[in-house]
Amino acid sequence: MLLNGLRRVIISGTGSHVPETRVTNLDLERMVETSDEWIRQRTGIIERRKAAKGEATSDLAVEAARKAITDAGLTSTDIDGIVVATVTPDYEFPSTACLLQHRLGCRQIPSFDLSAACSGFIYSMAVVQAFIASGGARHILIVGAETLTHFTDYEDRGTCILFGDGAGAAVLSRNDSSGSASGIIDIHLAADGSGAELMILPGGGSRNPPSPEMLGARQNYIKLQGRAVYKHAVSKIVMLVNESLERCHLGRDDIDLIIPHQMNARIIESAAKHLDIPMEKIFINIDRYGNTSAATIPIALDEAKREGRIDKGDLVALVAFGGGMTWASALLRW
Repeated sequence: MLLNGLRRVIISGTGSHVPETRVTNLDLERMVETSDEWIRQRTGIIERRKAAKGEATSDLAVEAARKAITDAGLTSTDIDGIVVATVTPDYEFPSTACLLQHRLGCRQIPSFDLSAACSGFIYSMAVVQAFIASGGARHILIVGAETLTHFTDYEDRGTCILFGDGAGAAVLSRNDSSGSASGIIDIHLAADGSGAELMILPGGGSRNPPSPEMLGARQNYIKLQGRAVYKHAVSKIVMLVNESLERCHLGRDDIDLIIPHQMNARIIESAAKHLDIPMEKIFINIDRYGNTSAATIPIALDEAKREGRIDKGDLVALVAFGGGMTWASALLRW
């Protein structure tokens, strides 16, 4: 969706936080039949972060949120709403966003969770962008936060090598600068539920509620069909970038940086090759964090900004593909 004619919305602040505990490939060698070389070659991951026992998604989210609010030059009382993108909330209810609102000391503002798996942060951006552009708010906090390792089967070598925990946050604000071109210029969201079983946590919901039988079948852990996901992810990332540029009448050379969902380094590299975009223009940190679902893009965005990879006026593309199946993109003028 090209956003011409709408009030521009900018990212005014970012922040991120990951747990202290590192789980290396060598650690995983002692748990399942795998090797450091095998994991690196197939995923690009060297280590990932793991939440401590009793450490929940909101614990990571609150730290990232505080950093983003400070980076935006605001206080918690300036925030007009909170959206938390997650598939690993503290509870089924209340929402993690409500817990965050209280812990941050915000006013009694709208606060809710959004579930779109790895695409959740961009989905949240679209919701918040529309709300701010309509005049309904000035500053809204978005957090992508996950504790996927609590739902990872460390007897399944195909999935346990992939997932890590972390949180990234951004404050989206109304662009009040007269004549400024900065802000979100294009967003696209899509979903196809026919691929729901390719990435799924089958137990614990109303379809398969908690029971001894469900736990005995290890249905409380993430299930993933890696080969099918790989094929779909590459094609969708390529499509998202090309279609976004076409809507905005821009070319691939206009892009300064692509921040993709950190699902698998091989997927990212294959997509870059199909797009004919050099890897120097693509931000990757999967080697240090693994796949943190909705948290990958905001963590990478915060790191890219702090490392000086993004300058004022740069064209930045965010792209994601995840369970649902869902996919999403956003094009920003920084």
